[in-house]
Amino acid sequence: MISYNPKIWLAYIFRFHKSDTFRNLFPLLLIIAVYSGIIAYLEIEYFKLTENSHVKNLFVIHTTLGFVISLLLAYRINSAYDRWWEGRKLWGALVNNSRNLAIKLSVILKDEKDLAYFRKLIPSYASMLNKHLKDEETSMQLFEHVDLALDLHKHRPNQIAKMLFQKINDLYLTHKISGDQLIILHNEIQSFTDICGGCERIKNTPIPYSYSTFIKKFIFVFVLTLPYAYVFTLGYYVIPVVTFIFYVLVSIELISEEIEEPFGYDENDLPTTKIAENIKKHIEEII
Repeated sequence: MISYNPKIWLAYIFRFHKSDTFRNLFPLLLIIAVYSGIIAYLEIEYFKLTENSHVKNLFVIHTTLGFVISLLLAYRINSAYDRWWEGRKLWGALVNNSRNLAIKLSVILKDEKDLAYFRKLIPSYASMLNKHLKDEETSMQLFEHVDLALDLHKHRPNQIAKMLFQKINDLYLTHKISGDQLIILHNEIQSFTDICGGCERIKNTPIPYSYSTFIKKFIFVFVLTLPYAYVFTLGYYVIPVVTFIFYVLVSIELISEEIEEPFGYDENDLPTTKIAENIKKHIEEII
């Protein structure tokens, strides 16, 4: 995730980074600019359309649909950010629950071997969850064309959660912890699985295909029809205007696509690797 100071916003206006949408869209921006120039040339120089041409009235469609497309894009980026923020809250809960489990174990247990076991295993859950969420196969578990029998990797976070609970249960059977302490520790370990399930829900459930493709088609048609009407009022200035409108609309869609799946390797994805490292550091300090 990119670290920056949100108060120094002026400096970022003229700065381009690797994931900037302008870099990604530059070839398409050139195509749109050329396309707009061709339309302007044909209407002004070749067909020599006058102000009385019915083509000029196409702006009515853009005025009407402009409100619709603004609502669609606003909902699109808000839903994507909700997924990003929910992922951050889940990993924040993992940090807190890992600390709570370590604090309780450090007070309850006296045997250094038992403490060393949890000192290693609790951070391992966060590390494995990070790798699990970044595995491409994880995001395909709910798709019909994927045969899970071909998956050579078992659910690694579940294996660690099972080992944690197995150790807690062994401590209870050997009378190192009481029944009440077993229940308390059980709830902490169960929260790990709940967090994993929440992250998998975000990872496995993308924005519905029909909704995503409709927005892309809508933007494409909307932008391609802009030059026809606005050539009459803007002339050849329609080239930079239409190009800029295309950049704004498509950038919103690209940003939404990037942040709606927050567990990948994009620059704006959640720093799950760093969070897992911090969990390891904190657990080692506590136990």
